[in-house]
Amino acid sequence: MSTLSSANSLISEQRAKLLSPRPAQLITLPSYMHCHDHSYTQIVIGLKGQAEFEVGGMGNIVNPGQGCVVTSGTGHAFGGIVGQSDILVLNMPQPCDDDPLTLHKLNELTGKDTYFKLDNQIQKLVQMLVQEMQSSPDDMLLSRACSDTVLALLQRHISAFDAQRKESRFDLDAIDRYIEQHISRRISVAQLAGSVFLGESQFHMLFKEQMGITPHQYVLGKRVDMAKSLIENGNLTLGQVAELSGFSNQSTFTHTFSRLQGISPSRYKKTCRN
Repeated sequence: MSTLSSANSLISEQRAKLLSPRPAQLITLPSYMHCHDHSYTQIVIGLKGQAEFEVGGMGNIVNPGQGCVVTSGTGHAFGGIVGQSDILVLNMPQPCDDDPLTLHKLNELTGKDTYFKLDNQIQKLVQMLVQEMQSSPDDMLLSRACSDTVLALLQRHISAFDAQRKESRFDLDAIDRYIEQHISRRISVAQLAGSVFLGESQFHMLFKEQMGITPHQYVLGKRVDMAKSLIENGNLTLGQVAELSGFSNQSTFTHTFSRLQGISPSRYKKTCRN
């Protein structure tokens, strides 16, 4: 092998190491559903708050002391749903023939074993290891040690709990709940898609088929409905109504409200007083 080839090979190996995930990571989940997949298996353990996961069509709530296995190449969605949702993620390397740990079993788990709960003994161990990781977040040796320790004991200290397969992936109730919870903020189509575990393009197509309008038009309608309710209460200025309804500014609010309702917000407010 030439010197140039050797150098290129070394650079490629170093780049792969930089891109590969840490063995054990502490992650705070977003408050919206996010979808992706990757080429390695993950073990996810709930630490704080409450999170929702869907792995290969199997959905469940993950509380502290519970977890799930995301096998390599499996599409999955996740997001925090109650307060701050913190998780411990163990990122599995590809198993080797002489691997002394349980990586083979973990990589071969089927859908029915996707979700698990930890017994009290290993929960205490996980809590201790998490405290060490929080005090030394950049210690790669500690990250590896935490991952290896939990993996070595995991099979003997977990049991399965039931998960419900989602029959319909277009769940308008779930979409409405997400909009209601985030109505005062910007809501993207990607976030709405994640709330029902769908890719953005597929979600957009299904939504248009089911509702006859685009997701953006639907969210605007919800914002205007919220604005009407706030105006009817009579205690807020139109600027406050615009902000609470999630409009970027009062001018945009006035234009959208007038277009969809056929009456300006100020005139609507006057009619509510009569």
